[in-house]
Amino acid sequence: MMVSAAAIAVCGLAACSQKAKDETSEAANTTAADADATMGQAVNDVDAATDSALGAAGNSMDAAGNKIDNAASDVGNGLDAAGNDIDKD
Repeated sequence: MMVSAAAIAVCGLAACSQKAKDETSEAANTTAADADATMGQAVNDVDAATDSALGAAGNSMDAAGNKIDNAASDVGNGLDAAGNDIDKD
């Protein structure tokens, strides 16, 4: 008769002492906690990088807006000056 690998594993697990079972459980809990902490840190890192990128993009857009405003003012001032010159003639 062939004994399946699962049956052997179950028998082997049943033969483990309570201390071995507890240590295995503690190791599994530690591994899960480490994975959770790592994922939490990764989320924080992504959030920080996203905030930084969005802040930089916002600053660039503000600077571009300021340049457009300045250029529009320069054009307006030039038109005013041209209008004044026409009025003098």
